[in-house]
Amino acid sequence: MKMHAIILTLAAPLLLGCSSDDDTMGTVPTAVIAPAVSMTQQLSLDITTDKALYQPGETIHFTAQGTLPSGARVRYRHGLDVVAEEALSGTSWTWTAPSADYTGYLADIYTVSGNAETIHGTVGIDVSSDWSKFPRYGFVSSYDGSKTDATIAQETAFLNRCHINGVQYYDWHYKHQWPLGGTRGDLMESYTDIANREVLTSVVKSYIAQHHSRGMKAMFYNLCYGMLEDAAQDGVDERWGLFTNATHSRDKLSMPSGWKGDIYLADPSNKSWQAYMADRNDDVYASFDFDGFHIDQVGDRGTVYDYYGSQLNLTNGYASFINAMKNRHSDKRLVMNAVSGFGAGKIGQTGQTDFMYTEMWGSESQFSDIHSVISANRSYSGGKNSIIAAYMNYGMSSQPGQFNTPGVLLTDAVIFALGGAHLELGDGHMLCHEYFPNSNLTMSAELQKSLVSYYDFLVAYENLLRDGGEECAATLGSGNSQVSLSCWPPKLQTVTTYTKKVGTKQVVHLLNFLQANSLSWRDENGTMPEAHAVANLPLRMKASGVKKVWVATPDALGGAPQELNFTQDGSYINFTLPTLKYWTMIVVEQ
Repeated sequence: MKMHAIILTLAAPLLLGCSSDDDTMGTVPTAVIAPAVSMTQQLSLDITTDKALYQPGETIHFTAQGTLPSGARVRYRHGLDVVAEEALSGTSWTWTAPSADYTGYLADIYTVSGNAETIHGTVGIDVSSDWSKFPRYGFVSSYDGSKTDATIAQETAFLNRCHINGVQYYDWHYKHQWPLGGTRGDLMESYTDIANREVLTSVVKSYIAQHHSRGMKAMFYNLCYGMLEDAAQDGVDERWGLFTNATHSRDKLSMPSGWKGDIYLADPSNKSWQAYMADRNDDVYASFDFDGFHIDQVGDRGTVYDYYGSQLNLTNGYASFINAMKNRHSDKRLVMNAVSGFGAGKIGQTGQTDFMYTEMWGSESQFSDIHSVISANRSYSGGKNSIIAAYMNYGMSSQPGQFNTPGVLLTDAVIFALGGAHLELGDGHMLCHEYFPNSNLTMSAELQKSLVSYYDFLVAYENLLRDGGEECAATLGSGNSQVSLSCWPPKLQTVTTYTKKVGTKQVVHLLNFLQANSLSWRDENGTMPEAHAVANLPLRMKASGVKKVWVATPDALGGAPQELNFTQDGSYINFTLPTLKYWTMIVVEQ
């Protein structure tokens, strides 16, 4: 049959330009579409590592759960290349991380019988001297008596298995203007947060210690400009406030009944307020072993004023606040939320935050918006990576239920393929709402297993996904009339292709929207259908001087790469894609 070619012209920040190239693409055999298959991994071993990331040259400890098959070997791969391998004699072993910094690897246990190779288990490895290069962010949201050391260890083990290398401590504090429960040197054993929930100081400290033991950074959360009505008794001057008019009407956030009270806002650019908050952070750092400050805001407040009636530019105020915090605590890390992108430019241009962080709302609900945010963040920050706070199945969050696995996986596939990471995993639950303690929706065992593979994939191929590269043009054709290809942005009933050039490699991401019922990443009410797996898809791609073609997918073989046979036909190559469910990555080495 005649192939339908797609010319993909990709250029930041918008990806435009598709055209037909049928005459030059030639013909190939027809592929088949397989029935829907379970997302449950078929691997027989579950491999874990002792940390979320490693220093170059550090010893990595592995443990495999399950029965080790006879003749098992473990190999360590960077992309397709095997950098080391050895025979295994037990389910616990070590490997010394290579000296190359900021490099992702995949370890897999395999056996060979005749010409057949079986992969039994995989795990990603991030060798990075600092988390800020490839951030993977999680959260903690409750600190009461139910959080025993054993419970914290269990929660932390899952975050570690997903290679979460930094944790946001949400609503850990006593009051926004006075974060400590008590005073430096005289901490309360127990206090309440803004929602009057119990917080145990010992639990906060246990979380920090256990996260640090896994190589994770611990970031305390607070607003850049929050205070309660009683702030004056804590030394806050009303002249530091933020006002909705020139006659001293205070700007505030109304909180639910039964909470401590409403949150009044300060002018983040006010030097006295900045000094006051830096003093409070002195108290925090002296009392808890936090690594830094996760700075929050609440988005565009419209026209606002200072106490003296001057109109304020809030985004300039954010930059001023960030710089003041860094000047006071130069050794501590900073991250700041850009709600719906508000202030992202000023935040990024400070150069003082470890990475970019954007909380996306209904106004950025489309898959195409994810690319826009990540691209803009890179531009603002000089190439830093992004964390996307995106709350799945939001319309279901008010009642107990279960996350819709297809919606979550398709959204993660898009975020990860575009080079971002998703704030979603935390202290025993997954985010469905901006109020992080909301745990109404639970993860199925299938979703948890799939997420482990997705995060292994994000780590193993971080140098292809998140380490620079240029969006580029690609010419790609499908040999199956039922599988229509389209260029970014996504289109329903197609497989969307997103392409980058990374060094000498052309990286083509295939994202499956064939069965998708919406172009919104939110999957608001959990209706995104399961994708049907496409098997043995013939593809033809314009590429010359090709050395190798290989593919990998988090949806099969634990993300292990597979080298493909290909034929060079003039300036095109022909090859067959083994499988596509939600996301498969093609790598053409030239």
